[in-house]
Amino acid sequence: MLNGRRSRLAGLLLGLLLAATAFVASLMLGTTEIPAPTFLQTLWHYDPARVAHLIIRTERLPRAVIAALVGASLAIAGALMQTLTRNPLASPSLLGINAGAMFFVVIAVSWLPLHAPGEIVWAALLGGFVAAGLVALLSRGRRGELSPLRVVLAGVAVSAMFVSFSQGLLIVDRQSFESVLYWLAGSVSGRELSLVVPLLPLFGAALLLCAVLARHANALMLGDETVQGLGMRAGTVKLLLGLAVILLAGGSVALAGMIGFVGLIVPHMARGLFGVDHRWLLPACALLGASLLLLADVASRFLMPPQDVPVGVMTALIGTPFFIHLARRTSARS
Repeated sequence: MLNGRRSRLAGLLLGLLLAATAFVASLMLGTTEIPAPTFLQTLWHYDPARVAHLIIRTERLPRAVIAALVGASLAIAGALMQTLTRNPLASPSLLGINAGAMFFVVIAVSWLPLHAPGEIVWAALLGGFVAAGLVALLSRGRRGELSPLRVVLAGVAVSAMFVSFSQGLLIVDRQSFESVLYWLAGSVSGRELSLVVPLLPLFGAALLLCAVLARHANALMLGDETVQGLGMRAGTVKLLLGLAVILLAGGSVALAGMIGFVGLIVPHMARGLFGVDHRWLLPACALLGASLLLLADVASRFLMPPQDVPVGVMTALIGTPFFIHLARRTSARS
């Protein structure tokens, strides 16, 4: 673990270098490899008549931007979920956001004439908000407080409900299943930067909440009384942090579909390096999460060439062994 302010700053700089390297690799590597001189020409002297320039600007640049944004957002959301529930196995999907987004996407494709990526994004975002709202409503106690155990149980129940509804609709309408299959698998390819722009205020608001409430998140791990000592009610802090999780995870699912394990494994990697202080943990999660998803996306291009494997499949291959190890370690401690 990195100790001291200077060592942690150096660690964040190395994380930034790793993320930048992964971003450049995402632009240059693939079925069509782009030489370094051509890559630099694309940045400074873009020529739409050249195929390599078009590949970078129209396909790989949006793909890399979305992968970095989604990876960072899912990692931060996962760290906040593990803090809120005090459960090391928690992830953004625990709030039912993934399942709710999936259900609304299936409805949009099956029942409504919505097939454009921009329309599906908003359907998925709305589904994530509805599912998270249901979980929050079902997990409230008699005095309005949110119990971590009730949040877990409500999240499992709401997720099971929406997954069942989605499966039923897809069985009835198999044509819709084929049209949303790539989104359900989780992918950052085939998106345009125009999809990101309307969601930037949501991501920005979530990051602002994280910056303001980082110290309160630290106090939350020590108990509700410690939070009150900082001048805020524990319930208010949990509500605002939960809102940040919904914005980050909901926007990520809306953009890239069902990408798992990033919000589970990255926070543990960041804690192992930077400790539990959220003022360092959350920036580290953002850099490591972006790097992980960018590198997973690059690897997905070489797994079954010339066809790209959805990045959600790659994160599952990476995350499943880690999850098994983490679950065994957690059970051994208890």
